[in-house]
Amino acid sequence: NRGKIMIRIENITPPSTDQWGMAILGARNPMNSWNKSDSQVVRGNRLEIGENDLNLMKKLVVAGTDHSKFLRFLPVVMDITAPLYWWNEFDTYKVETVANSCSTMHKIAAKEFTIEDFSCEHLNRIGTSILWDVIDILNIARKLYLDGGNYKGEYYIPKDKRVWWQMIQLLPSSYNQKRTIMLNYEVLAGIYPMRKNHKLDEWVEFCKWIESLPYSEIIVGEKAR
Repeated sequence: NRGKIMIRIENITPPSTDQWGMAILGARNPMNSWNKSDSQVVRGNRLEIGENDLNLMKKLVVAGTDHSKFLRFLPVVMDITAPLYWWNEFDTYKVETVANSCSTMHKIAAKEFTIEDFSCEHLNRIGTSILWDVIDILNIARKLYLDGGNYKGEYYIPKDKRVWWQMIQLLPSSYNQKRTIMLNYEVLAGIYPMRKNHKLDEWVEFCKWIESLPYSEIIVGEKAR
C-alpha cells in the first residue's frame, strides 16, 4: 500500500446520449434558440456536441448557477473506495448526491483486517508500527466477536456487543470504505475549484478524474470562444 494514493474510482456511468440531448435542449429554452443547436448523434449512438452548443454551455456556466441549471441534467454514477477521513469531507456535499455505502456497522467483522484495508502511504516507521498494533488488536476483537473466548481474564460470548464496540471505536480514519455515488455535473463544478489544489492527495486525484469526464470543459470552467 505504501506509495499509492488511496482513492479508487471505478464502474463509472457518465451521462447518456439522451441525457446530454435533454440538457442541451434545456440550455436553449430561455432564448428559444433550438435552431442553433449543432450537436448530432454519431456512430454507436454517441452524441457529438457541436461547437455552438458547447460554447453556449460554457457561457452559461461562467454566468453563474442561475444560468447553468442544465448541469443538473447530467448525472454521473460510480463506485469510490476511499479512507474515512476523505469521506468525512466529501459528506459536505449533501445536495443532489445519493450514496449507498458498504456498512461498517454491519460488516466490520466480515473479513480479517489487513494493511491493505487502510490508506497509509504517508506513514513513517512510527505511524506504521502503531497501525500494525491497531490491526492486531482489531483482529483479536474480531475473533472474540465471532467465536467468543477469554482475553486477559475476561470471557466473551460470540457476538458480544462489548467486543463489537472495540472494533467500532478503535477503527482508524484511514480505513477504506466503498460507496456507490450518484451526483451530477453541477455538483462536480462546485467541487472542482475548491478541491483541485487541496492538501489531501485523494482530492487532487478526484479532480484529475473530473477532468477525464466527457466534455469536462463545462465543469472546470474553460472559457467559450
